[in-house]
Amino acid sequence: MKFKDLLTAEEKQLFKDEIGKVKRLKQDKVVHQKKRPTSAVVKANQMTTRQVAEFHFSDEFEPDLNRTGPMQYVKEGTDSYEAKNLRRGIYHPELILDLHGLTQKHAKREIAALLLACHKEHARCVCIVHGIGNRILKNKVPHWLVQHPDVLAFHQAPLEYGGDGALLALVDIKDKY
Repeated sequence: MKFKDLLTAEEKQLFKDEIGKVKRLKQDKVVHQKKRPTSAVVKANQMTTRQVAEFHFSDEFEPDLNRTGPMQYVKEGTDSYEAKNLRRGIYHPELILDLHGLTQKHAKREIAALLLACHKEHARCVCIVHGIGNRILKNKVPHWLVQHPDVLAFHQAPLEYGGDGALLALVDIKDKY
C-alpha cells in the first residue's frame, strides 16, 4: 500500500487548497564537466619534455669512435671493465628498443624516450636494435648515445641480443625524474 492511498479524499483536497496552483517542472539534467587544461598548456608541456629529451642529440657531432672491431664506448670516468661486461653478456637488457623501419628523426625520439624510461623504470642496461640495412642508423645511434650524459658505456650486443645490428648500453640511473 502506497502513502497516497492512506490519505482520505478530504485530506487530499485540503493539501491542494493550501498549496494553490502549481506548475509542473521540466526535468533538465545538467552534466557538469571537469575542467581540463587547455590544449595549449598540454601541448607546451609535451614540447618541453620532448625538447629536454632530445636536447642531447646533435646530428653534426662526430665522436672519435673506434672504426675497427666491434662498436664500443666508455664514458670518461667510467671503468673500462664495464664495456667488457657488456660484451661478455654479464649485463642483461631490462628494456629493448627496436628501431627497424624508423627514420632518423623518429629513431632519435625513441632513443630519447628510452633513456627517460630507464630512469622511470630504474633500468640500468638497455638493448637498442638498429639493424644493419643501409648502415644509416647503425652509424647514427652510437653518435647519439655518446652525447647523452647518462650513457656510461655501450658495446656491440652479443648474438643473442642482435649481434652486429644492436648495441647494449649501460645507463647511469639518477633519481631526478
